Amino acid sequence: MSEGAPINKARGEIAATLNGKRYKLVLTLGALAELEAALGENIIQLADRFAKRQIGASDIVHILAAGLRGGGAEISEEEVRAMQFPRGAAEALEIASRLLSAAFAGEEDEPSGSA
Repeated sequence: MSEGAPINKARGEIAATLNGKRYKLVLTLGALAELEAALGENIIQLADRFAKRQIGASDIVHILAAGLRGGGAEISEEEVRAMQFPRGAAEALEIASRLLSAAFAGEEDEPSGSA
């Protein structure tokens, strides 16, 4: 994703910088189905666990990998596991949280003139 590429919040897209590169992440229907298969539970169960703060590192890896692939990146779970987060696990959790929230909340698009 190039710097300044628009993020469509209404579609649940978020931007995040991972390993010094800016990415678009989105949990498309396909990405959500991938998450369900990887985690062995439906997305409502995952959201419920997340709301109860019952989420582990492997959940975060699957969420980020699915979101990255939904945003167009060709990336594996192994590559996500190897990523460095300056603020550690707290930063990875924050990005996964924003992604899940965006997938279910959606927002209006940013005005075209915003930076």
